[in-house]
Amino acid sequence: MSLLSKIRIFLHWESAPKPDVKLLPEVYPHLKAFRLPLILTVITMLLGTTGYILIENATLMDAIYQTGITFTTVGFGEVIPISNAGRIFTITLIIAGFAIFTSAISIVVAELNRGNIFAILKERSMLYSIARLKKHFVICYHNDYTLEVTKQLRKNHIPFVVIDPREEIHQWAIEHNYPTYLKAEPHTELSMLKAHLASAKGIITLSNSISDNIALIASVRLFEKEHFLPRPYYIISSAESVSDVDKLKKLGADTVVSPTKLTAQRVSAMASRPDMENLLEEFLYKSDNPLDMEEVEVPKYSWAVLKKLKETHIRQITNTSVIGITKKDGDFSAMPKGDVLITSECKLLIIGTQKDITVTKELLRKRDKPKELKFV
Repeated sequence: MSLLSKIRIFLHWESAPKPDVKLLPEVYPHLKAFRLPLILTVITMLLGTTGYILIENATLMDAIYQTGITFTTVGFGEVIPISNAGRIFTITLIIAGFAIFTSAISIVVAELNRGNIFAILKERSMLYSIARLKKHFVICYHNDYTLEVTKQLRKNHIPFVVIDPREEIHQWAIEHNYPTYLKAEPHTELSMLKAHLASAKGIITLSNSISDNIALIASVRLFEKEHFLPRPYYIISSAESVSDVDKLKKLGADTVVSPTKLTAQRVSAMASRPDMENLLEEFLYKSDNPLDMEEVEVPKYSWAVLKKLKETHIRQITNTSVIGITKKDGDFSAMPKGDVLITSECKLLIIGTQKDITVTKELLRKRDKPKELKFV
C-alpha cells in the first residue's frame, strides 16, 4: 500500500463516486461537424508555411508565425520582407482563412442551437449527483401519485430519483423540486445503470398502465440476476383491479397498492367510524409524530423463539409494545397476552419510536440470551 493510500485511509478521505454510465462517448458524434473546419485549418497552415518558405526563403518559425497572423487576420503586419508574389499569396491566404473561420462559426452556432451537447453535459452532471446517493428509491413515471410520494420522501429525508421518458420531465422537475431525475425509459438496463440502481433500496413504479408496471418489475428482477446483487430490491407498484394486484405480486412485486381498494376501505371506515377519520394522518403519516408502527420478523435462530411474550421483557428493555402477532401460517392475534408463545418466523407488530423499534430488531436478531434480561 502506497503512502498516499495510507494517508487517505488515516484522514478518511473517500474518492468521489462515479456513475456506472459515462456519457462522454455520446458527445463525440456531435463533434463530427467540427472535423472539416479543423482539417481545413491544418491544411491551410501547412500550405501557408510551405509557401512562405519557398517564396520568401523564410525560416520555419517565421513562416509559421507569418501564416498564423495572416490566416487569423489579426493584422500584426509583416515579420519578413514580402515580395509581390508573396503578397498575392498572402491575400489568397487571408481569403481562405476568412472563409474557413466563417464556416466554422456557422457550424458552431448550428450545433449549439440544437442543444444536444448541452443536454448531454447536463445529464452527465446529473449522473454524478445520482452516483452519490445510497439507499435511495427509484420512482418511475411522473403522475399525481408520484407528486405525493416524493413529497413524503422529501419530508422524511429519503433520497429518490424520478425517471420518465417524456420531454416534459425537465419542466416537471423544476416545478415540483425533483433534485435528481432522468429522461429515459425506466425498464431499460441503461436507465437502471444511470439511476445507480446497484445502491438503491428499492424501486417504485406508479404507471397508470399495467403493462408498464409489468415490464419494469420483470426488468428489475432480471437486472438483479445478471448483476449478482447481494439482496433483492424492494419493489412497490400500483394496480387498479384486484386481479392486477395478484399478477404483479406473482411477477415479483413485494407490495402492490390498489388506489381503488384503498379508497373504498377509507370511505367505509369513515362511514362506520367518523371519529377515526384523521387517525392515520395523525398517527402514521404525519412526519413529525414520534410514534411509529412496524412488523418485525423473528428469525429462526433468535433467542426469543419458543419463549413466552412476557419472558422476553421487550417492553421493559426497548420501551416498545407488541400489539399483534402474525404466525407463519398467517394467523393473526391482536393485543396478545403475556402467555402467548413466540414461534419461529412469526411477525411482531410493534409500536414505539423508530429508534426503539430499531433496538427491538437488534434484540430479536441475537442468538444468545441478552444480558439486559438480568436487570428486569
